[in-house]
Amino acid sequence: MELYTDGASRNNPGESGGGMVLIDGGHKWTKAVYFGIKTNNESEYLALIEGLKLAKQHGAKELRIFMDSELIVKQLKGEYRVKKANLKPLFQQVKELLNGFEWTIHHIVRNKNKEADRLANQAIDSNSGV
Repeated sequence: MELYTDGASRNNPGESGGGMVLIDGGHKWTKAVYFGIKTNNESEYLALIEGLKLAKQHGAKELRIFMDSELIVKQLKGEYRVKKANLKPLFQQVKELLNGFEWTIHHIVRNKNKEADRLANQAIDSNSGV
């Protein structure tokens, strides 16, 4: 399965949301979640957490993850350390959720993540009075 996630925060920190797109052959599941007031990096991690839960719910065993957050991708690959205190518990939660999968993670340009980005902004718009 392929998982595309994106987190968005307006004003960083600000109103935030996440978008997730899970694809398995001809099947596709999408989800948009509002996170409240968060930083952009927190919303990126939270979107990934929600995406991993969605993948588990649909029985994924192998997962190719795509994100446009270079920071999160490099932290999960072990190329960057997680220094910010607010990100450490989110990083741990992601690592625990990843235990159930054979997984790879890839950084993609924002243009290749349009649907997840649209869903993240939709979550903000529908919950912030826009």
